[in-house]
Amino acid sequence: MIKFVTAGESHGPALTAVVENLPAGLPVTEEYVNCQLNRRQEGYGRGGRMKIESDRVKFLSGVRGGITLGSPVAMLIENRDWANWSEIMDPGPAALSGAGAVTRPRPGHADLPGAIKYGHRDIRNVLERASARETAARVAAGSLARRLLEELGVSIVGVVIRIGPVASGIPDLPPRELAGLVDRSPVGCAVPEAGEAMKAEIDRARKDGDSLGGVFEIRVYGLPPGIGSYASWDRKLDGRLAGAVMSIQAIKGVEVGLGFAAAQMPGSGVHDEIYHREGLGFYRKTNRAGGIEGGMTNGNPVVVRAAMKPIPTLYKPLKSVDIATREPFEASVERSDICAVPAARVVGEAVVAWEIARACLEKFGGDTLEEVKERWTLYREKVKFF
Repeated sequence: MIKFVTAGESHGPALTAVVENLPAGLPVTEEYVNCQLNRRQEGYGRGGRMKIESDRVKFLSGVRGGITLGSPVAMLIENRDWANWSEIMDPGPAALSGAGAVTRPRPGHADLPGAIKYGHRDIRNVLERASARETAARVAAGSLARRLLEELGVSIVGVVIRIGPVASGIPDLPPRELAGLVDRSPVGCAVPEAGEAMKAEIDRARKDGDSLGGVFEIRVYGLPPGIGSYASWDRKLDGRLAGAVMSIQAIKGVEVGLGFAAAQMPGSGVHDEIYHREGLGFYRKTNRAGGIEGGMTNGNPVVVRAAMKPIPTLYKPLKSVDIATREPFEASVERSDICAVPAARVVGEAVVAWEIARACLEKFGGDTLEEVKERWTLYREKVKFF
């Protein structure tokens, strides 16, 4: 089973990710991963940190000649801002002097519960790791999974469908055209007019010292039925996807297909009727289930939607209480975005790619990409004639 771990603090020297059990023979380059990292940094409403960082990955192990070796892939993403924080974030005793300690927890962050859990009196020990900066390492790991899925003919597209009060639909386009349209939008929206309205809302929030959340949708095309499992709760694909997407910082809700809307509809308007055609096999004319039934893919595109709360760091700070003095204060302000929904959709693509790739490798196995592709192709042909 493929797995990964990330390490690093927001203002530490670097972020790292180690990916284990990728099949050997997968073509991948640093530039491929850098492209995904760059997409994560883009988006209207990002803060000053993105002007400092220009994320670039460095393969430290597991890749040679542009091909994975089957051994662990170690990746490094340097933090350029480290130069400005080297004394505060020094791993040696000098950083423990107490100078500049953060003692005012920000509402909506991990600050207070994290400090209580680990007994920290300097909240920086919490916020540095809880920061969404960590998602750069997850995008790097997810990029390797995405590269594997591309070899199998699977594509992933994330689309922003709401920022604040402005909502947008998604045009019915082939995956490549949809992805191109979305990536040309500063807010990751597929409808230009709605995208402009979203930008206007972000400008309004910036002027007011406020922040905005929104909703993004991730679509996965090209999966055959049967990926995932109905047999064990922890192998159900929809549960795994929901957990992965919910783990992204600031995500407060996840739904598949119709999601919560299905709760207010009759069954006749919710379930996807089944048809059959010789040479094609079983298919559906609708996709209300979001491509997943009983914890498994059903052959339709997988559709996962996520709600992101507004960034909790506000330039008009909310009230808080100092953990050292117990005195009321306005919450301390760290440099922050106004809206990070466009960036979150890229992180969403990465974590969804990881879970889909993991489920595919569980079913098809193989120490090499060639073995995986052979088994994948054989299974897809069998499905047509089931």
